[in-house]
Amino acid sequence: MTQVLDKPVQLANPTVAERTARRRALLEWIAIHSLGIAVALFFTLPFVFVVLTSLMSDQQALTRDLVPDTWQWSNYTKVFDTPGFLTWWRNTLIYAGLGTLLTVVSSVPVAYALAKFRFRGRNLSLMLVISMMMLPPQVVIIPMYLFWAKQLDLSGTLWPLIIPMAFGDAFSIFLLRQFLMTIPNEYLDAARVDGCGEFRTLTRVVLPMAKPGIAAVALFQFFYAWNDYFGPQIYASENPGAWTLSYGLESFKGAHHTDWNLTMAATVLVMAPVILVFFFAQKAFVEGVTLTGVKG
Repeated sequence: MTQVLDKPVQLANPTVAERTARRRALLEWIAIHSLGIAVALFFTLPFVFVVLTSLMSDQQALTRDLVPDTWQWSNYTKVFDTPGFLTWWRNTLIYAGLGTLLTVVSSVPVAYALAKFRFRGRNLSLMLVISMMMLPPQVVIIPMYLFWAKQLDLSGTLWPLIIPMAFGDAFSIFLLRQFLMTIPNEYLDAARVDGCGEFRTLTRVVLPMAKPGIAAVALFQFFYAWNDYFGPQIYASENPGAWTLSYGLESFKGAHHTDWNLTMAATVLVMAPVILVFFFAQKAFVEGVTLTGVKG
């Protein structure tokens, strides 16, 4: 009789354990997804607030109302009609586009040399690149301004910000160097055996394999130039014709009154291109940043 009673108890124990494990897994799933939703809302709600405020009237903006009483789509038209706004767009595109191109073209050969060449002083050169990454731009802004503005008379333009990009960027060189280190040397040796010189090896073998890293560097530089406020403030503040979007937004704030609905509409228009670029290029961006190696 005792043996008969013991059997159901032994069969019931695994069922209770399974239910406990399932309940624990469900609670973990709920906790993880709740945390993910909370973090997503933390980053999304400010953008939603900006968009909703951009569609309000001037009287309703920054009140307790979170949803526009009437959707003022004309605010975006008024922003485009602001004197100089299209000029700021053009200047920002030139600054971000040309600066990104020059940074990539100048940084790739340096990163390739630091990653694949063996020469005396290579480690010292790498240390200098890393040191430049740690140097705040505010430290050298005075001598740089005196050089560009007083010696070359380029104040009131964006050229003091664009020209230095043709000589490489420390962060871009370091990031590309780390990515190029993951490319096996056998590919380069095979190209050299086939008669390719270093330049042809770089353009025909290395660059196709380094597309994710190059895309990441280009996106970083594009975002930096697009959002740069400090540089245009130093060099282009005296000439409204050379202002960029990030600096031109300051003009929407008046001394006695600020049209916050128009300011938010202009902010949305400034953010939209960056969001679209990142949305379409996020795969290459993630691959380049994580430095996962060669993708076949």
